[in-house]
Amino acid sequence: MKATCWTGRNAVEVRDVPAPSILNSRDVIVKVTSTAICGSDLHLVDGYVPTLQEGDVLGHEFMGEVVEVGPGVDDGTLRVGDRVVVPFPIACGACAACRAELYSCCENTNPNAGTAEKLFGHPTAGIYGYSHLTGGYAGGQAEYARVVLADVNALKVESDLTDEQVLFLSDILPTGYMGAEMCDIQSGDVVAVWGAGPVGQFAMDSARLLGAEQVVAIDKEGYRLEMAAEQGYETIDFEEVDVRSALLELTGGRGPDKCIDAVGLEATHGASHLHLYDRAKQAVRAETDRPHALRQAVLSCRSGGVVSVVGVYGGLIDKFPAGAWMNRSLTLRTGQCHVQKYMRPLLDLIEQGRLDPTRVITHRLPLDRAPHGYDLFKNKKDRCEKVVLTP
Repeated sequence: MKATCWTGRNAVEVRDVPAPSILNSRDVIVKVTSTAICGSDLHLVDGYVPTLQEGDVLGHEFMGEVVEVGPGVDDGTLRVGDRVVVPFPIACGACAACRAELYSCCENTNPNAGTAEKLFGHPTAGIYGYSHLTGGYAGGQAEYARVVLADVNALKVESDLTDEQVLFLSDILPTGYMGAEMCDIQSGDVVAVWGAGPVGQFAMDSARLLGAEQVVAIDKEGYRLEMAAEQGYETIDFEEVDVRSALLELTGGRGPDKCIDAVGLEATHGASHLHLYDRAKQAVRAETDRPHALRQAVLSCRSGGVVSVVGVYGGLIDKFPAGAWMNRSLTLRTGQCHVQKYMRPLLDLIEQGRLDPTRVITHRLPLDRAPHGYDLFKNKKDRCEKVVLTP
């Protein structure tokens, strides 16, 4: 079958690879009908996530049709012909983390838990197409994919919604929603979102849905800010103005009530000297991540506010403003999204017309043009916001 494979730093290829098979009695095999390129995939391609191996199949946002069902899948849960969306974290459904609905912290699905423990202190869940640090599972940017523990990790879609309306339930829509939910938004709140990429856009939509009075998008890409402005959000171009000063002016000197970092480890926000500092530290491996958006969110948030982080961080950061965090009673909340918790409620909102995930799609390509899609997305060419691939 055809699959998108990592072939080295800043290099992907569509290759012929062996088709997946049932390895565990609770597996199913899915014929992929739609998949997407995520900002997190760029962290892999850029070389910021360790343990990726040449030839690994990428992709953790995918959906499709069940074509084979393992004998251990609960009778009636999934059948051949069912249409399913697959969440990116793999959960067992039975461990302490899963029982607490902390699915991305599942204790049983990462076969390389020892490696993850060395980096993170405790292992995380397995993730499709996201390096051997998270289990080495083949991803879904392929013609077929193996879905592990499928009775826990596949959402059946029984309505006539299109793939494009439900595909992002696999990751970026729940991630944006969780970013807003962690803010504990109250009526009248001002919510600032760093990053107007797909996750940031969905965090903005979710903040408004949860009752925010004003939502502010922070980015430097004009077309992304235009996309936010079309939804009625305030916008700040961080290359044109000082972000903290602009936010103070918008909020009468107090700062936003809630701040969401939807950027993560490859931030380019802020003053040139800080950007150069972080790039230099990265180059000599003195830090792995560029945390300027996170620093800015902490320093901009009003005292007693919440900073919610759903942008991905992979390792170590420098000069985190711990004094501001502690002395101003800020709450910091974060996590890889617990997708299984949010899929069904968000599907209901899509069906009700209260959320429109399709609004972020700018490019649709066949799977064999995935390298072109990565180039468009990584380098923000042709106003690229989100690429959907069709095998």
